[in-house]
Amino acid sequence: MRNSIGKHKLSAGLFAAVLALSQLTGCGAAAGTDDAAGQSNQEEVASADTSANEAASNGEDGDNVSIEEMVADMDISRTIKLDTSNIQTFNDTDGDGYGEFQGFGTSLCWWANRCGYSEKLTEASAEAFYNKETGLGMTIGRYNVGGGDNVTTEDVTAQMKEESPFLHKEHIRRSDSVVPGYCVDVTKIDLSKNNKDYYESSFTRVDYDCGFAWNYDWDADKNQMNILIAAAKSAGDEFIGEAFSNSPPYFMTVSGCTSGGEDPSVDNLREDSVTAFACYMADVIEHWAKEGVINFQSVDPMNEPATSYWKMWSEKQEGCHFTQGESQSRILVELNKELQNKGIDIIICASDETSIDAAIISYKHLTPEAKEAVTRIDTHSYQGTQREMLRQTAQEAGVNLWMSEVDGTYSIGKKATGMSAALGFSEAIMEDLNGLMPSAWIMWDAVDLHVDTNNKYDTCTRQEADKIIEEGTPFWGIAIADHDKEELLLSKKYYAFGQFSRYIRPGYTLVGSSSTTVAAVNRQEKSAVIVAMNTNSDDLKWEFDLSELGLEFGSVTAIRTSKDENWADVTDDSGIAFEGNKFTSLVKGSSITTFIIK
Repeated sequence: MRNSIGKHKLSAGLFAAVLALSQLTGCGAAAGTDDAAGQSNQEEVASADTSANEAASNGEDGDNVSIEEMVADMDISRTIKLDTSNIQTFNDTDGDGYGEFQGFGTSLCWWANRCGYSEKLTEASAEAFYNKETGLGMTIGRYNVGGGDNVTTEDVTAQMKEESPFLHKEHIRRSDSVVPGYCVDVTKIDLSKNNKDYYESSFTRVDYDCGFAWNYDWDADKNQMNILIAAAKSAGDEFIGEAFSNSPPYFMTVSGCTSGGEDPSVDNLREDSVTAFACYMADVIEHWAKEGVINFQSVDPMNEPATSYWKMWSEKQEGCHFTQGESQSRILVELNKELQNKGIDIIICASDETSIDAAIISYKHLTPEAKEAVTRIDTHSYQGTQREMLRQTAQEAGVNLWMSEVDGTYSIGKKATGMSAALGFSEAIMEDLNGLMPSAWIMWDAVDLHVDTNNKYDTCTRQEADKIIEEGTPFWGIAIADHDKEELLLSKKYYAFGQFSRYIRPGYTLVGSSSTTVAAVNRQEKSAVIVAMNTNSDDLKWEFDLSELGLEFGSVTAIRTSKDENWADVTDDSGIAFEGNKFTSLVKGSSITTFIIK
């Protein structure tokens, strides 16, 4: 049967020209290829376009035809068949073999630390990213438990170093990535000067192995906490909070610097401070739960630990190397013990490696005791190709799988489309969802670019920011924060993300489809979602085969983002037609379309 849509009429002359154009481009151009794939017929396409325009301007009347009829006469350029033999099995809470998707999200580090001082930016961010009615409908926020640092703007003298051995000159040159730690009044334990009673009565935490005592300032990270609280409120009951660490507190490190070690390929957590670090993470998680602020669902004490990125006095951020195997295992086991001592029921994950391939190695090299503690693998997908292998590794281990961080300056197609960054970002999402079939997909810094005339490290001007948004220029993040005007500027990447996050909701199950689509089904609601990306500049007719789902469908709604559209309902402009368990639709060139099937 045909989808119930309005009939848009075209003149016979215009229809003939459009049909000629579709026959030139619809058969030869394969969707999912680079924009250049359709350029060989550029002259013919231009000619057909001219004919169409002339026909329209000449006012050829003739018999009118509907868009439905026009699309019906186009050749099908691609058939996508949903494959239920290839489904997401992670997070199968009811044991029916179908995993339940948990949602999309973002790390709060570093943007929440940067934006959370402003009530306007906090509320705008919570609505734009976490409101499922008006925004992206994210359900996951990854909270960074900072390690802090002991820095000064002055040159450090020998006397200053003697009085404060970890003191060093400030070095981070980003306005957003100086994330505060909670530890204050950090004092070296000296039992020749004071007895144990003194330290234990004067400090919240005393660790004799580590050799330090400290108190906590729970207001230290209020900016990031403001965003976390607002995000959780906006997402409601679906919100999932994860706590993770870039580095242990500075006084627990070998270098005394939370940006990393003198040798970035060597562990920077001191061997005598493993328990101290585990206690720190557990204390933070416990505090915010007791305050009624957030019950973190999961925790990972490491971030890209097997890399050699993290070097002391870095200009970028905190970081800490943990060697694969015994080193990573030790902190996971110790953290598990401290959480159990506190009676905290929480998922422990590992190891947030920057590479999919490294994630496989890191998990396989964990000790049996560490594997017993870990119930989810978190991976980043900046590098590596072995998605299927990581998926199998997690399945064989009986643990959940998240893609917990990625972003970049993705680009597909011509700049003139205004969609190059959006299409590139969508391709990255599709590759991860189809290859890993994870139960969650989380991007890195949602706001990675800032306009602020009062901050020397923010060099982007509002004029430059507006140009990025207008032209769809590739950049890290999906939004830009203007601190001068306390505004959030939303990009095409943002709207591309929403084509996934607004419609593939918690409880859906990812289903195999194709390299240019992502599909998900909700068997309880008897509905399905297909996100389709056409990277060609030509409008094409695609066929979608739902026969394997075993469900009866009656209608399709089409939502699209393109150069001139953001989440536009284009159901009436897509020529959607059902025939049995299949339907066909026009898929606009350089666009992302989400089909909601019920």
